[in-house]
Amino acid sequence: MAGAGLINEADQAVARGDLRTAVGLLSQAAEAEPGNADLWMKVAALHRATGHPRNALHAVHRALAVSPLDFTMLLMKASLMQRLGDPEAGQAWGHAIAQRPDHELPPQLAAVMVEGERQHAAWIDSRETRLKAATQAAEAAAGKEERKRIERFRNNALGRTKVFHSSPTHFQFPELAEREFHPRRLFPWIADLEAATDMIAEELQAVMAAERAELVPYIQYDEHLPLAQWRPLNRNPDWTAIHLWRNGERVDANARHCPRTLELLSGFPQPQVGGSGPNAMFSLLAPNTAIPPHVGVNNARLVCHLPLIVPEGCWFRVGAETRYWKRGEAFVFDDTIEHEAMNPSDELRVVFIFDVWHPDLTDTERAAVAALIGSEGGVGAL
Repeated sequence: MAGAGLINEADQAVARGDLRTAVGLLSQAAEAEPGNADLWMKVAALHRATGHPRNALHAVHRALAVSPLDFTMLLMKASLMQRLGDPEAGQAWGHAIAQRPDHELPPQLAAVMVEGERQHAAWIDSRETRLKAATQAAEAAAGKEERKRIERFRNNALGRTKVFHSSPTHFQFPELAEREFHPRRLFPWIADLEAATDMIAEELQAVMAAERAELVPYIQYDEHLPLAQWRPLNRNPDWTAIHLWRNGERVDANARHCPRTLELLSGFPQPQVGGSGPNAMFSLLAPNTAIPPHVGVNNARLVCHLPLIVPEGCWFRVGAETRYWKRGEAFVFDDTIEHEAMNPSDELRVVFIFDVWHPDLTDTERAAVAALIGSEGGVGAL
């Protein structure tokens, strides 16, 4: 009997309530058209309805072989595995959740998803307990930084955190350590910076009070350039900067009010790159303003933040780690890893920002970076 005839016969069998005959006929039709995922899903539905979940799961697998990322098929697979008591049902729910469409689900599917999310969360918790037990001895002997990396390793394996990589827009130097936030021990000068918080804040107030100080939008570029990540804040006064150094040029209108800050900076390993560095500024973020996710231009340099005026709740995310700014607590991060920020308060937030060389670079490599980027005319520190 031809495929269409088998399907017609199966439909008639369903109409008279003879599901066993219907599933046999549809199975024949599906075998005749192995690339027809819809047919296999109908077979799966009939097997499920007749109380044969293993046969139903086999049919779903045949459908997924045709369309492996189909949300509905993955959802049925997970529910069947749960019904069968398969210990990997929680993982199967995770695969379905990952393919959930953006639009609102029909009520029946939405209810299944709620149960699936609960089952998946329970599976993750159970797996986390097992993985913690496996690494318990190693973590007991680990130092603070090692424990942090082991924890992130475990969270990556569990899918609790996403893996982020350095993705500079312009210049990527190979084989440099990718870290969202770099450990303080790599920057022995950071304690001197923090000790100078009050002094830097005083000079901030001086430059903000000066009549001829220059306060400009942090982001300024021609609209025709392919920089969509910045579009909401291009030339926007909600995110402004008072530059002391900008792309290697001293901004005297501001810098003359901050002599001690500049003297302190002169002892730090700032890149000297024609048209690009050094850069140092006071970054002013207006109340209730978000800086969207973005990446920087060059992974050979890192960025240091020293918070000066930080209302409650202001946060900063790099990759999978989010920190709350705290006045006088500096950190160094890789701005070529996706990062974003938020000032959810009704007050101004101010952070002192400057760039430094990546500590993995040798002096020779720093010279090569400066020469290459300088030969290109430099690129702004977006």
